[in-house]
Amino acid sequence: MTAEPEKRDLVVTRVFDAQIEQVWTAWSDPEHVMRWWGSAGFTVPFAKMDFCVGGTSLVCMRAPKEHGGQDLYNTWTYEEIVPKKRILYLLRFTDKDGNMMDPARAGAAAGDAERGAQRSNLQ
Repeated sequence: MTAEPEKRDLVVTRVFDAQIEQVWTAWSDPEHVMRWWGSAGFTVPFAKMDFCVGGTSLVCMRAPKEHGGQDLYNTWTYEEIVPKKRILYLLRFTDKDGNMMDPARAGAAAGDAERGAQRSNLQ
């Protein structure tokens, strides 16, 4: 029998040279999310957002042609929102309809859909 790997938190800190209102809008408004989400060279053709506690957003990130041009989807399920202070959400790899999928289908490490989830705490 294989033991479950120990769970650990990874803390990443980033300071933005912007007013809190601008940062908040960048995370809470779909038009703004579409301008910045994703890796360099990727685009976001749509971001359908239900930005409220318990709500879920569906975001599509499109790879550049030299990386296959495929659409990659994820959902953000909001667990806690404190306006202009904190957003706690769970990111999952999904299909175009928002159904969870194994991250390996999106080119990430193999594992079940819950293992591929990422909890992010913005504050």
